[in-house]
Amino acid sequence: MTGHHTLRETEQAFAERLDGLQLDVAAMTALHNLHRAAAMIRHHFEQSVLREAGLTWAGFGVLWVVWIWESVDSGQAARECGITKGTLTGVVRTLESHGWVARTTPADDRRRSVLSLTEEGQRLMTELFPKFNAEEAYVLDGLSPRRVTELNRTLRHVMSHLEETGSARRG
Repeated sequence: MTGHHTLRETEQAFAERLDGLQLDVAAMTALHNLHRAAAMIRHHFEQSVLREAGLTWAGFGVLWVVWIWESVDSGQAARECGITKGTLTGVVRTLESHGWVARTTPADDRRRSVLSLTEEGQRLMTELFPKFNAEEAYVLDGLSPRRVTELNRTLRHVMSHLEETGSARRG
């Protein structure tokens, strides 16, 4: 079967392929659903809000990090966005070409670069973020405030667990 697969079709294919293996199916299913939801959300945002601004998901992520921290080391920006330094280089070049980000090199360490928003970048984020947030609310539409709080708490637990113990597990 090729093409788009529904959630039900995917779960059925999982069950058939993995039959007989000793697995934690609940963990696998939860994380598969998390990955699939994240991909769908990313696609939705890129098509609904970011495209009209001329941004990719990675570009918006970099703008967000720089907007929040005002100026940030490029390595830190890459880590916070979950992208490689190589990917960041291309993203920053694009953001610079639009006049949204400025890159400076500290005199005390010529290997580093620090990112900051230009006035135009500040204006873009001030105008764009309310639209982005409206889509965030849309994505979670139908969940009660209690369920949104539970979702937040659950995801924060997963992230904290990996921050605290993941590096030891990875070796």
